[in-house]
Amino acid sequence: MAENNLMQAIQMYDFYLYELNLYLDTHPRDKQAIALFNKYNKMRESANEAYVSKYGPITATQFSGNDCFSWVNAPWPWERSAN
Repeated sequence: MAENNLMQAIQMYDFYLYELNLYLDTHPRDKQAIALFNKYNKMRESANEAYVSKYGPITATQFSGNDCFSWVNAPWPWERSAN
């Protein structure tokens, strides 16, 4: 999947999860909503892992290294499409 497609998928899953989270706050026993939340959470994790492995971290907490905090050297995730 292309970089932009992966980022859009992550953003889409984040939206779904946020909306389901709000719904589940008021309907905590809705099994169908819980199943959807779990499904989209797994899909988001998969898309996130694919993005990070191909294009680098989306957030600073995904950085791993010892010598230099190189997170700041690359374009920010939202700037990559402009480069």
